[in-house]
Amino acid sequence: MTRKEIKPLDGPLIAQVKVPGSKSITQRALICAALAEGESILEDALRSEDPDLLAHALAATGAKVEFSENALRIGGVVGSPRLSGKEIFMGNNGTGARFFLAYSSLGKGTPIVLTGTKRLCERPFKPLIEALQAWGASLSCLKKEGFLPIKITGGGLLGGEVSLSVSESSQFLSALLLVGPYTREPAVIKLSSPLVSRPYVDLTLAIMKNFGAEVEEKEESFFVKPQKYQARHYQIEADASSASYFLAAAALVGGKVTVANLPKDSLQGDAAFAGILSRMGCEISYGQGVTVSRDPETPLRGIDINMGRYPDLVPTLAVVAAKARGKTIIRGVPHLRFKETDRLKAVATELRKCGVPVEELEDGLIIEGTDNIKGAEIETYDDHRIAMAFAILGLVAHGMVILNPGCVAKSFPNFWEVLEGLYQ
Repeated sequence: MTRKEIKPLDGPLIAQVKVPGSKSITQRALICAALAEGESILEDALRSEDPDLLAHALAATGAKVEFSENALRIGGVVGSPRLSGKEIFMGNNGTGARFFLAYSSLGKGTPIVLTGTKRLCERPFKPLIEALQAWGASLSCLKKEGFLPIKITGGGLLGGEVSLSVSESSQFLSALLLVGPYTREPAVIKLSSPLVSRPYVDLTLAIMKNFGAEVEEKEESFFVKPQKYQARHYQIEADASSASYFLAAAALVGGKVTVANLPKDSLQGDAAFAGILSRMGCEISYGQGVTVSRDPETPLRGIDINMGRYPDLVPTLAVVAAKARGKTIIRGVPHLRFKETDRLKAVATELRKCGVPVEELEDGLIIEGTDNIKGAEIETYDDHRIAMAFAILGLVAHGMVILNPGCVAKSFPNFWEVLEGLYQ
């Protein structure tokens, strides 16, 4: 399927949906389980392109990985991955590639090469590479310094104090934290720049704690003592980023949508989206999951918001802002330019196709809401979040066509089936 036409919905929406497990939690739990001793079961783990690529990479370095419909069984390597000389292809999975780079640096054996798509090989890795090298990792960039493909010789990590820039991605810090329990000396990570996407680091710390590893944080430093992850049965909650698209549908169309399997006390920062929609004129409630509702007679209103803590929600917020009265100012997300695509440029370009006035800022967007949204052929840039966000905008615009709709497989393989359920 190379294109998907979206049909508008006629007035108010009443729906209940379930979304897959969290991609962010699944990938972090995979690393913890792979480093642990014994077998872990990851219940409701997300089965999609990104975590599957990471799981296969872990299997290629000694972890025992068993796939089933609702769970992953992971037999750990007890902190010692076995490098097999294989090339590890990580697609466009930036999170998985950064985590795996740190993980495999603990290993021994025949050097491996970590690579990915053309876009992944253009995304920044330099701060993480330099930090791992400061810990004694034997890494060499094969084409361009600071970028994939990277040859990993392994040999373990010394630990000690290291300085890390996190202005481009919090994933660099999460990668170091995840392997911190297995460095030979206590790991001390000092941040040399302001931290972006803080909720993702909090998520990393929470999952590490669940697997038995404690991290101490003081000011701009993180301290990790040598310790071991404990294998466990771990329940993975619904993906808050995936839930955002259907909560946005309620905001745009009017009516009520409940995401039944997203808990009120979610670990994920992106669970804040319901609260953001409440600022725009929606009502939220919690019971069996999270419910967003809007009386069709109540207009959406524009807001001014720093989205630095929730960058993955920006495309979803942007399509809601397209219908809000007044301007919505989205700030604090310059790092969105280093995602699967330059998301700020992509969102601005595609919204303009739909007749929505947009000003692109260095670190965000200014969107002028309109009642005259028109459908268009949406270029997705092989970016799952662009595809899903503009599909939701198509619920209120005639003639919306999503190109390369299959790119949603990266995080939400059954997105189109769940979307179809809104029409019933």
